[in-house]
Amino acid sequence: MRNTAKITTAVLAVGALTLGLSACGSEESSGSAASGSAGASGPLTIAATATPQAEILNYVKDNLAADAGLELEVKEFTDYVTPNTAVQDGEVDANYFQHQPYLDDFNKKNGTDIVAVPGATVHLEPLGLYSEGLKSLDDLKKGATVAVPNDTTNEARALKLLEANGVITLKPGTGYEATPKDIATNPKDIKFEELEAAQLPRSLGDVDAAVINGNYALEADLSPATDALVAESPTDNPYGNFLAVKKGDENDPRIEKLAGLLTSPEVKKFIDDTYDGAVVAAF
Repeated sequence: MRNTAKITTAVLAVGALTLGLSACGSEESSGSAASGSAGASGPLTIAATATPQAEILNYVKDNLAADAGLELEVKEFTDYVTPNTAVQDGEVDANYFQHQPYLDDFNKKNGTDIVAVPGATVHLEPLGLYSEGLKSLDDLKKGATVAVPNDTTNEARALKLLEANGVITLKPGTGYEATPKDIATNPKDIKFEELEAAQLPRSLGDVDAAVINGNYALEADLSPATDALVAESPTDNPYGNFLAVKKGDENDPRIEKLAGLLTSPEVKKFIDDTYDGAVVAAF
């Protein structure tokens, strides 16, 4: 009876241990599924705005991914919010559309933990000031209306562009969260209309000028290199666009492969040949 009791106890203990290990395995599997990852051998799904990010990704998909053993799916978005929420919620594995000041602001405001993939800053889209009626910045008249992006970091970026070109000055110490309230001097009494970034090209008929993000300018057949009254300099510019993931996914082998492909000589040549200075490789 004593031996039988010992055997029964041992069996129960082994069963409990097995159940415990199974439960841990289930939790790990559930966590992996929730992250949106299909595993190192599965397809990698990337959220991107259409131009130029999705175009660059599709170049990689069609010309480089197969040789690297990478299966790539590209999902296009038209705004600057959904690509991040899709990464955070595990609907996609990564995104490619934003710069560091924007991501820092987004994480702060939304409690998200999205990070840039190290070594995967791909390109810069110079921000530009465009107009349907003006030939040069000197033609900007007193009391003119200028449209700017309404998201925090891109609005600050637009104001810094105008400051760099003598239209306004900002208060000392103004950083990446500047708004029109931070303007110190405005000699031409410029009025600012804050619009969602994607709407800015369509606003050109209603305002005197608009500061437009590079990707939306390209979609509207506008080039920072040839059509902008003034445009950002790519030198020492903090607004390079990079591959981003939910924190903890940086070392996914598929992400590492894609980072390498996006910063390859082939992609640099594609950017140089395709965009003629409207998009500049950042590596």
